Amino acid sequence: MEINRERLREATAQGIVTELQAEQLWQFLFEQRKDTPSFHFTHILYYLGGLIAIGAMSLFMNLGWERFGGWGLFGIALAYGMAGLGLTEFFLTRRHLQIPAGIMATFVVVLTPLAVYGLQVALGFWPEGHVYREYHTHINWRWILMELATLATGAIMLWRYRFPFLVMPVAVTLWYMSMDLTPLLFGEADASWDLRKLVSLWFGLFICLMAFWVDIRSRFEKDFAFWLYIFGVLAFWGGLSMMNSNSELNKFIYLCINLIMIVVGSILSRRVFAVFGGLGAAGYIGHLAYDVFKDSMMFPFVLTGIGLGVIYIGIVWQRHEKKISSTLRGFLPVPLKELIERRS
Repeated sequence: MEINRERLREATAQGIVTELQAEQLWQFLFEQRKDTPSFHFTHILYYLGGLIAIGAMSLFMNLGWERFGGWGLFGIALAYGMAGLGLTEFFLTRRHLQIPAGIMATFVVVLTPLAVYGLQVALGFWPEGHVYREYHTHINWRWILMELATLATGAIMLWRYRFPFLVMPVAVTLWYMSMDLTPLLFGEADASWDLRKLVSLWFGLFICLMAFWVDIRSRFEKDFAFWLYIFGVLAFWGGLSMMNSNSELNKFIYLCINLIMIVVGSILSRRVFAVFGGLGAAGYIGHLAYDVFKDSMMFPFVLTGIGLGVIYIGIVWQRHEKKISSTLRGFLPVPLKELIERRS
């Protein structure tokens, strides 16, 4: 439940806390949350400016930058990186502004693939016909060295600064690698779309498990697993959903996997699982409506009954949630129990 000033006023009116205690509690909560990303206008400006700067040196770079040549690109990336490090230290140590410091540290990590690309071009290790702009739009095994360097830089920056936003470029890079590994491991000629989907599925599952491990390890700290969950689920669910199947049994298994994702999202308080699981379940119901039972008059009535049944289960769960949750959590390992209690 979110605590705001209105709820504190209600507590004051009911005599639960005094006005002084309510004000002191509000100030305490404000100090605790000032460095936690939220939809405050100040934070929106921070992230908007940071994402514009990050996008300028990644997604929005045009072909004109190739005129700088390899050494030019490497020098620009190095200069921007040094400036980013300087701003990170300035915001962190002089201004005590953790969110801008984290954005600047992330900006440094995002510059890594550009620096590696420029160095490769300067040393003559990059083939003609491929430009940096394609890094974010084309699948190519040649990006692997740039991706490995980005992961290494991200790990070093995380070790030094411990900002959760630093995990974002690491998670994006891992997602890119899930697509670029297929032609590297199996050759471009043998890297069929079916194989790419399979690699994406298993790599996404691996990232999700890694995110869960990070979640357990950092359960008393900031949320370092957020971005890993997002791109892990995206890779896993994307690969799973794009697989072709003419078997109704396989489609039903797909529904079950999506329902499990919803349950996992609920247990771990990770909405990304519930969102994609819900999309998958809705897709399966659409398949039933438009393909399997397209001429059935009873299907809408049966589906309505199922929906009402799910609502009834929700009512029963709400009535006994505390008792059921307490019983189920008694079977869980202590670290997982602590994680669920903290994230709930």
